[in-house]
Amino acid sequence: MSLQTVAFRYAKSLLDLAKEKNVETKVYEDMKLFSQVCDDNHQFYLMLKSPIVSHFDKLSILQKTFSGKVDPSSMSIFEIITRKNREELLPHIAEDYLRQYEESKGIQKAFVTTATPLTDAQKADFTKIVADSTGKQVVIVEKIDTSLIGGYVLRVNDRQVDTSVKTKLNDLKVKFTQ
Repeated sequence: MSLQTVAFRYAKSLLDLAKEKNVETKVYEDMKLFSQVCDDNHQFYLMLKSPIVSHFDKLSILQKTFSGKVDPSSMSIFEIITRKNREELLPHIAEDYLRQYEESKGIQKAFVTTATPLTDAQKADFTKIVADSTGKQVVIVEKIDTSLIGGYVLRVNDRQVDTSVKTKLNDLKVKFTQ
């Protein structure tokens, strides 16, 4: 069975458990925290995947890192996965939980990359554009990339709109070299 399929099933089970206990939003925040720790600390992420670090040590690190900071439901998934020696799944489970939660709540993430930070008016414009096209509540995820020079790249699911100066310059370069 593929890694994504297994992660999806664990995430679905965790979401069902969280709904049953009425802590789905708390677990959502916990999974965001876990994902942030994995993103910010590459050594932590590598430790989860490492066959050299014992499963007991991994569980101990997870408990020291997250105990008291996350809901017992979130801690239980860490313990269950570690006991089954599948710690490398945890980042995928967290990512899938976030996606499933957002889908169940009608939340749509829109990723906007610009050369400079967005103003509040620009954020409102992007939110309106995405909300009108998807009919969902929109969360803007902003990223700064100075190499774009100007314009923006808007990505929603598998659709992308690229109006960056960098892309336009590359297009001109291709036209002139033909």
